[in-house]
Amino acid sequence: MSFTYEDVGATRETGFCPPGFHLLHVRTRIGEGERVFRRAADAVSTWEMHRAAGLGVETAADRAAPGVDVTLTLAGVIKAPCRVVWTVAEYRRAGWAYGTLTGHPECGEEAFVVERTGDGTVWLTVSAFSRAAKWYVRAGGPANRGFQTAYARRCGKVLRQLCEPENEY
Repeated sequence: MSFTYEDVGATRETGFCPPGFHLLHVRTRIGEGERVFRRAADAVSTWEMHRAAGLGVETAADRAAPGVDVTLTLAGVIKAPCRVVWTVAEYRRAGWAYGTLTGHPECGEEAFVVERTGDGTVWLTVSAFSRAAKWYVRAGGPANRGFQTAYARRCGKVLRQLCEPENEY
């Protein structure tokens, strides 16, 4: 399968949005400290956050890595094939982005990055640029952007819960 858009990897650049696409940027405070950062980074990179947020995740890989294909499933019905386009694993920053493949209801890219700031606060940032690829997404219009924002907020809430001490693995 091939990517459904041209600017593959562009979510590395904060705020980038190609013409004709909609930009999403949602930042959620997860907690504080090294333990929270490590736990959040692991939950994001192993698909745990996505599964806990209610998505089905089909992939042969245990962790996100460039070139890994993953199909996300919503409500057991809507299949969204994607490919990881980049990852980051730094001292205070970890995450990855996927690009949409043929068959995905939207086209574009979405990134999930955990960051620990200088004061120790841990944040999840979900950023994306996207546009409709299927008729039912086009028919949904602005409601689909609302759904995408709600999902990004849900990711933050779920990740915060996963990082609570009683939910450690």
